[in-house]
Amino acid sequence: MSTTTKPSKQQPRTAGLVAASALAVALGGGLVGCGGSGASAALAPDVNVKNVAAQPAGQPPAEKGPKPLKASRPTGLTIPSAGVGTNTMLDLGLDKNQELEVPSVDDAEKPGWYTGAVTPGEKGPSILVAHYDTAKGPALLRNVAKMKINDSIEVKRADGSTATFKIREIQQVDKKDFPTNKVYGKTDRPELRLITCGGPIKDGHRSDNIIFFADLVK
Repeated sequence: MSTTTKPSKQQPRTAGLVAASALAVALGGGLVGCGGSGASAALAPDVNVKNVAAQPAGQPPAEKGPKPLKASRPTGLTIPSAGVGTNTMLDLGLDKNQELEVPSVDDAEKPGWYTGAVTPGEKGPSILVAHYDTAKGPALLRNVAKMKINDSIEVKRADGSTATFKIREIQQVDKKDFPTNKVYGKTDRPELRLITCGGPIKDGHRSDNIIFFADLVK
């Protein structure tokens, strides 16, 4: 996949672009992301999750949560409920069209961190992207349907610490209706957004995004 100089902390240019960030086309390289024409036999099954959020009581006020961590690049991702455990993390920037890069098909088993957002554990929303499937078959988040409210997402960091988040909300949306401001908007506490794909194959690619909203718990 292409690499770029780390961009300033900013939202990708459009909502449509953000939707593409999670498994549409590997930007810049023209590689097929989620799904892919001519590879239907190898694809993972269509996946749909129930839109659900924790009750308000499960969302502690910012002042009662853990203190934000200092900046430290993410180096790995563990999601016990989805069987994810990797000590790798790609840096994802913006391409020449100011669109969010995505992991290439060859990096289907690696998550990526959007370097234009904060590092996981800092105050604000950190953005991670990972594939559900590609033209080559199931990928890192093949078990995304097993992830539930209150499940843990652990992000290893370069300083040796681990930022542990708890899933507060799960949302599946059509890529055309991607909630840009909700995903990238400022927050008063450390939060995480993990984005992948779901839904049926349309025009060679998955039609939806699945977004996990999670809060730092330790």
